[in-house]
Order: sequence, then structure tokens, then C-alpha cells
Amino acid sequence: YKGNKKIYSAKESVKMMPDIIVITVLNKETSEEIQLQLKLLDYKGIIFNINDFKSYIDIRLASLRLIASEINEQKLEGEVAELGVYKGKFASEINRLFPNKKLYLFDTFEGFNSEDVSIENSHGYSKAKVGDFSDTNMELVKNQLPYKEQAIFIKGYFPESVKEELPSFCFVSLDTDLYKPTYEGLKVFYPKLVKGGMIIIHDYNSTQFPGVKDAVKEFCIENNAFLVPLCDMHGSAVLIK
Repeated sequence: YKGNKKIYSAKESVKMMPDIIVITVLNKETSEEIQLQLKLLDYKGIIFNINDFKSYIDIRLASLRLIASEINEQKLEGEVAELGVYKGKFASEINRLFPNKKLYLFDTFEGFNSEDVSIENSHGYSKAKVGDFSDTNMELVKNQLPYKEQAIFIKGYFPESVKEELPSFCFVSLDTDLYKPTYEGLKVFYPKLVKGGMIIIHDYNSTQFPGVKDAVKEFCIENNAFLVPLCDMHGSAVLIK
């Protein structure tokens, strides 16, 4: 049981002889493992994997487009940024929606840092490992951007990687997955937001990375800030200044 909800194993689920089984686990390896278990149990029904539909029901991406439309309509000053770029899919959309703004991209481009992972492990936040999400590089990201000339890459461990005074921002994406970089990102970017500017925070309601929520709640209490949760699959949230 989880709360008052009963959790069934793959074996128990197959015994019920359902016509369809929907796998709603977002972790790709885990969902594939469940799918294999069902097949080994000789399940003959239809299997839907939520990961196959993510690109069709990306609420965070749809929200970004609405946010960009609002910011552009209001003619807000300031640049745009993303902390936690990985392979650049979300960054490329930010770049497309804000073609006339500088796009600051912050990432180690080497995966999770040992200091951040140590905090995750000591607090029981996640199973993050040093080097997770390291299969990327700046050139890979740059090649995805429609307006490459607007991109400013800042490689290294944040916020130590920031060597110069940053400009003001009208939009920032935080997608660091972990407690410490999320908190540090809010400390740096929230004061830099123009009035009406927004920060979209990935994984706020994530069960895989609960440290994000702790970091955001801690920051909001300290700064009397408020957020709006989104109903996307990763539990994102938006902070508005």
C-alpha cells in the first residue's frame, strides 16, 4: 500500500486479466523492466507505455509557449536563461520563442557534480550518481539552436561558473533535478527577474527528485515568493515575480 492505495505487482496485475495495462513510470529503464516482466508473465493484452506519448502531451512545453507569448506581448525587458541544459531540447524551444533575446545556458556538461550528489544521498532525496546526464556537450546543444548567435554558454559548476555580473532576465528555466543547484539557481536568478518575469522549475512535484521541492519551498518561505504548480508529468511549477 501507498497511503490508502494498493500497489499491485506485475504478477498480481496479470492475474486480473486486464485488456490494457498502462505503464505510467517515467523512468525509462524502470518502465522497460516492467514491460519485460509483463511479457515474461505471458501477458497477451495491450501495453501502453506513457513514455511513448510524452512528446504529444508535454504540458511544460505548451506552458513555455504561453509564457513566451505573454512575455513578448508585455514587451518585458531582460534576457532568458536555462540552468540545467542537458542535450538542449528545452533550450532550443526557448531560443526559438525568444529570437531577439540573449540565451544564457548554464551546465557542467559533465553530468551531476559530486558535492550535489553527496547532499542527495545524505538526505535520502534521490538515487542520483556522479556523472548522471553526462552524455552531452556544448556542440551538441549548439547544433539544436535555431538562433545560435544569441546563445551564451557558461560551462562549469554553478554558481561558481558565473564570473561576471549577469543581466536582468524575463524568463529562466531551472532543470537541475537536485536540491542544492535548484536552491542556488533560485538565489541567483530570482533577484535578477524583472517585474512580471517568470521561472519555470522542473521536477517540483517529482517523486524521483523530491529535493527540488524542498529547495523551492525553503526559498519561497525565505523570500515570501509564491508559485503555480503545473500538471505536467514531471510536476513542474512556475514562479512569477
